[in-house]
Amino acid sequence: MASWVAEDLVQTEGKNEAPEDDAERCLNLLIGQGMVQVTKKKLNGNVKSIRLPNALRQYWLSKAQQATTLRDHIYTRSELFLGNDMIRHLVDHLDRKDISFVHIHGGCDTSSASLTHYYQDVLSFRSFDTRRESKPGEEVGNFLRRCISSSCFLLLRVLDLENVFRPNLPEALGELTQLRYLGLRSTFLEMLPSSISKLQNLQTLDLKHTNFSTLPNSIWKLQQLQHLYFSEGYQSKLKPRLSIGSLTTLQTLCGLFVDEDTPVRDGLNRLLNLRKLGLTVSSQPKAMSSQLQVVADWVLNLNHLRSLRVKSIDYNNQPWDLELKPLTGNLSLSCLYLFGRLRNPSLVSQFPHSLIDLTLSGSELTEDPMQSLDKLPNLKSLKLFAKSYLGNSMLCSLGGFPQLRVLKLWKLDQLGEWSVEKGALPALRDLEIRYCEMLPMLPAELQHRTFLKIEVQPAR
Repeated sequence: MASWVAEDLVQTEGKNEAPEDDAERCLNLLIGQGMVQVTKKKLNGNVKSIRLPNALRQYWLSKAQQATTLRDHIYTRSELFLGNDMIRHLVDHLDRKDISFVHIHGGCDTSSASLTHYYQDVLSFRSFDTRRESKPGEEVGNFLRRCISSSCFLLLRVLDLENVFRPNLPEALGELTQLRYLGLRSTFLEMLPSSISKLQNLQTLDLKHTNFSTLPNSIWKLQQLQHLYFSEGYQSKLKPRLSIGSLTTLQTLCGLFVDEDTPVRDGLNRLLNLRKLGLTVSSQPKAMSSQLQVVADWVLNLNHLRSLRVKSIDYNNQPWDLELKPLTGNLSLSCLYLFGRLRNPSLVSQFPHSLIDLTLSGSELTEDPMQSLDKLPNLKSLKLFAKSYLGNSMLCSLGGFPQLRVLKLWKLDQLGEWSVEKGALPALRDLEIRYCEMLPMLPAELQHRTFLKIEVQPAR
């Protein structure tokens, strides 16, 4: 959907509506017409993954077999798709001298005139080369360099290299000034060309599962950026750059590592249009105390926030103190993930009623959280992971959790008694209990439910 927005394939209907909302409507329309099939949904009802129906897939393959060149089949849409699956199905039926597969991997004329013939008007370039050695990165880098030097790809809006191992991005990348979507997910890339600051139309920058420890200051210059994904596991950080107006259009900020040097005050806390926020905070140093207060206040001011993920860790990546203020004012919040010791345990009783998906881990709650959480009218998924609750008993009361469908209890070492009153958890369909060694048996109320899938893994 982000690439649809990047290619101007969707247009908003209302002044206050984001293009992504219209893209979601378009997707639902395609689903309703049977053009695509849903393979997985999120608990909030949104589509997570789709596939092409087999009949349509066979239809397009037959068209490909009738085509004399790959350009006849694909370039009429001003898009270029390159990947092992596509090539395996199509190359045998096409003239290899004319296809871009060999432009990248060698064996054909790569003169400026030849490249211009194929790639001058391309709007979208995606590679699905999943080989793990260095050659894919070298080949796609050389290809991009040759194309740009031949004045090709200058209209490019989408460049998606997901899973291409460490692509050699040329410095000339900055010449692709129309680029709106740059996907580098799972490339394990370690460096961006400094010319990225010239991509003033960039809307989405996906750096998830890359090896950036510190992002360049040029990130702050991308005034149109709306979606920014960092690699959470690599503790990616932003250098301080206090500039009024920087990144104010941002709607998604995920995977950012926050330490005492991160520009939160008068920097990140000016980003008030966020819909999705994911942070990992290092809470042990004393210098972080005031920083955590600023983060907590920032979250309170995010009136459009729909998804919040906050991890608080020490130097050994273990749960540390997590400081947040009551989220009752975040009325759009539907997905919440908290990892760390809650310094304010009463926070659990002050979650907004809009919550659909809740995960707690390392919270170290001493009072039964079920007594507060069962009043959340829209909650469909609840995951209580290791050390989220340290008590020995839990009670799900009559009428509690009216919409809960998924419940996961993992590594609750002290939990020895769990009672479920008749009529509680009426919508529960998936129950997973792992390594709760003190829990002797399932509540009687749940043992004979016909539609309930139960998975129990004993302690190791």
